[in-house]
Amino acid sequence: MNKIGVDFPTEPRSTVLAEAEEWYQKLLSEKLGKPYEPIKRNNFGEYDMAVNYLTSILDEAKSIEKVSIFNIDHMAQIKFQGKDAANLLDRVLPANIKQMKTGQCKYTLLLNENATVRDDLIVMKFSENEFMIVINAGHDITDEEKGKLSDGDFIFKYKKKDEDVTAKDVSDELVKIDIQGPLSYKLIKNLYGDKVIKNRNKPNKNMSFFTFNEFDYEGHNFIISRTGYTNRWGWELYVPVALAVNEFKRIVSGALELGGLLVGLGGRDENRLSAGNFGLPLMGNEYDHDHTPTNAPLFSAAMDMNKDNFVGKNVIDTELANNPTKRLVIIISEGLVVDKKVFLNGKKIGSVTSSIISPNVTLEKRIFIGSKRKNVNAENGTAAIGLAWLSIDPFEKDENGNDILEKDGKAVRIKVDFYKVDESGNPKGRPTLGYISGDGVNIATAPKPLKRIQNL
Repeated sequence: MNKIGVDFPTEPRSTVLAEAEEWYQKLLSEKLGKPYEPIKRNNFGEYDMAVNYLTSILDEAKSIEKVSIFNIDHMAQIKFQGKDAANLLDRVLPANIKQMKTGQCKYTLLLNENATVRDDLIVMKFSENEFMIVINAGHDITDEEKGKLSDGDFIFKYKKKDEDVTAKDVSDELVKIDIQGPLSYKLIKNLYGDKVIKNRNKPNKNMSFFTFNEFDYEGHNFIISRTGYTNRWGWELYVPVALAVNEFKRIVSGALELGGLLVGLGGRDENRLSAGNFGLPLMGNEYDHDHTPTNAPLFSAAMDMNKDNFVGKNVIDTELANNPTKRLVIIISEGLVVDKKVFLNGKKIGSVTSSIISPNVTLEKRIFIGSKRKNVNAENGTAAIGLAWLSIDPFEKDENGNDILEKDGKAVRIKVDFYKVDESGNPKGRPTLGYISGDGVNIATAPKPLKRIQNL
């Protein structure tokens, strides 16, 4: 079979919505009365992606309180079809693919043979013989000279000769647009009617968490899933490429009317860190070729350790048998701590993997830092949030061996210092103050009942 992945691009790719983003930038210029500026862009997964638009990263991050729109066209989709498609995916991936029901989504990881993370992804089951995996930007590229193998080609390495499976990258047929926040229900209802977000088996009820629907609109087939892209209420819309630009403009215009914004890479990074007790790990930051996913927050959701086998399982089994103490934790600090180390009582215990300024940290949580910075202690101030891999677990344990994240009705918070270090690993300069948080930044609403937002 020919390779599934695309060739390594000679220059960063543009999304289908790149020109429509320029339309949005000009629209904002008129709406806000600000001079037009070119969109700030960075190479992300070999795509030229917007960092933010005419509004600031902080404004875009804050829009999740109403409704946020994300151009996610840089992510790829691969269809696996054939009577043995489930067998292949189940043999490679840690999730139990064979037990999936039609219309269900599953979050899982793609591991190397040494159990480090190649990618995290969503699996969607369309029928007994058809699945689609949604993968991260840049993981659709195969370039043997650069030692790069796409997710699709990596999975297909494990296909047996007599198995009936085909795989096709369908990313050029679909454009992914995510609609997140409490007003997402209202926006989708305004645009497509509420039938598209009802339970496919019980039409009088709302969609369940981690399911998807298909619906027809203007003669084309759309897919809509509910997998908590930002750990908040919301949906992920897969739009046929022929209608993508027009639908994107309709979606963004509708969001603006509701007080929402289009959000770039910066705001998206804040949103995935600021929801829930643990935030959401990111491929390339928390998930990488150095760490196994053991003791990462989504381990139990992504990994079915009762399965007989999957790629990397023997390594994970051995690691778990040795009771690893490493932990991925969420941190709150008075300022950015990118590339800094975590020190507890003067001892280095870990490294920061993500850090970004957030407008979504409550005043009470900011005051707990003990900072003297005015912006941290202001009524509408900011603090930095992030994730860190620690070599030890700083939390006490309950009788079942679980981390104690709350005592006497209050969240456990462990104060730490963040330092840059010299070549010997010793701290240098002044510390940045902060703490390891047992209650994260904001409540994760993604799995909560949709009845709470359907009448907003």
